[in-house]
Amino acid sequence: MPDYEKHLYMTVFPTNALVASQLEPDKFGEHYTLGSAKHFSGKVIFAELDINFRHPDLEIEDYLEMTAPHEDGSPKKTKFISSYNVLEKVKLSAIKKLFLCTSNGKVLPILPAEYTAVNQPGLIRIYQEITPLETLVASTFDQREFGKFITTKTKSKGAPKIMFTQVDFNISHFFESNKNREIFNIDLPGVNPYRFYDCIVELQKKPEKLTKTISLGTLLREISYKFLRHGFWFSSGDELVFFPMPSENQLENEYFYWWRYVR
Repeated sequence: MPDYEKHLYMTVFPTNALVASQLEPDKFGEHYTLGSAKHFSGKVIFAELDINFRHPDLEIEDYLEMTAPHEDGSPKKTKFISSYNVLEKVKLSAIKKLFLCTSNGKVLPILPAEYTAVNQPGLIRIYQEITPLETLVASTFDQREFGKFITTKTKSKGAPKIMFTQVDFNISHFFESNKNREIFNIDLPGVNPYRFYDCIVELQKKPEKLTKTISLGTLLREISYKFLRHGFWFSSGDELVFFPMPSENQLENEYFYWWRYVR
């Protein structure tokens, strides 16, 4: 029987689950997007965890033991360990690498960075929460402050741990292009432009207001990876792990096989 290396993967989009697998990351992403009708048709984001990570509420050891080749010698593709409340149980230090999958199964690996993005104070940013929440939020918080706020300062709209990204959206252009128009337009799928306008104006006029919910649900199903700014953050209180998107030059020269399929 072949001896395949075992992996511990955490899917974060479109669902949050913990999965054991004998597939390498590129094959896992391909299988998850293309190889099984019961899985997902569309982009997928997952992380590889330290294979030694354990949690008392997750029967990782038992499921890894069951992750064995099939009788024909082919690798065990997926063995689900948990499909509920996974991120809350995972130590952020156990997240070793993030992978972005296109809808046709191409996989981009991203390593964590020592520092997060450069923070411009007072700027209004658009954040897309990914898991366990899926809210689109406008905020004057920078990424570190936003992650800390959501995980420690608000119980009504927060969670103990969260993964989020920043949408690259030109707010000034939105206001300028809709000036004197009766019907507003916005280049964000499924977002009400009037609701968006009201949220931004309130943040501008009320400095004490730090966040505004634009909409419930996620844009990730509709927008391209190209419209995400900086990268992805996992946050828990003061702890922040940042996975930066490669520059466009890097994508064109080092990851062209992935970049050409991004829509």
